[in-house]
Amino acid sequence: MKYDEIHIENLEFYARHGVFPEETKLGQKFIISLVMYTDTRAAGKKDELELSIDYGEVSHFITEYMEKNTFKLIEAAAENLAGELLLRYPLLEGVELELKKPWAPVGLPIDYVSVKISRFWHKVYLGLGSNMGDKKGYLDQAVKRLDEEKECKVEKVSGYLVTEPYGGVEQDDFLNACLLLKTTLSPEELLDKLHEIEKEAHRERIVRWGPRTLDLDILLYDDLVMESDELIIPHIEMHLRDFVLKPLSEIAPNIRHPIYKKTVSQLLKELE
Repeated sequence: MKYDEIHIENLEFYARHGVFPEETKLGQKFIISLVMYTDTRAAGKKDELELSIDYGEVSHFITEYMEKNTFKLIEAAAENLAGELLLRYPLLEGVELELKKPWAPVGLPIDYVSVKISRFWHKVYLGLGSNMGDKKGYLDQAVKRLDEEKECKVEKVSGYLVTEPYGGVEQDDFLNACLLLKTTLSPEELLDKLHEIEKEAHRERIVRWGPRTLDLDILLYDDLVMESDELIIPHIEMHLRDFVLKPLSEIAPNIRHPIYKKTVSQLLKELE
């Protein structure tokens, strides 16, 4: 999706970010430029400030935040500021910022050093499953834990579906569901968070496709296609699993698989 942009250029403030003691004690000048990605149509049509992002308020918030907090690295200052902006302003879908340090102590004649980053909210679909103990309780707790995470918002949750076990291992029936998550976490960060929540539910990875208290899988992450040793997106077998496609079609029937280019409803119909 292409967003509209609101720009703040070369906002100056004085702060105490740096590695050296004199930087954190005496402070120095910093300059920030910001692009806020949002939808300005409603504000443009109705001419109402509350339908947009108040760039004056944002400028004051940036100044106060950067003056109040201290970071050794401008990388950390930029990362934390971007995260705070995304959490603070509901209409903000993404932010691109460049943090400049004109008085960087490098001992050479330079205009400035800077860090430039882009951070966005991402739309992620997760699969949930349990076939041990209090199955509904484990799924309920997983949804609750995700929604409590600072960098996550649970947007939709499907109904819970009883399904037969997959993979040929004799075991109890599963309770499965899917949910839509809005998150600023990267795929790898989200995977770590899911493993943490599984561990809290006493998940043990002993037998592949075996019984488990809680199973959390990343199915889709925006339109991302990626493969690493730890993670494959889209989920490599989601198009073959009715216990994924059925609950997913309940909350996102028209979402397209980024590789097969078919909607969830189409994939489910073909599987059936």
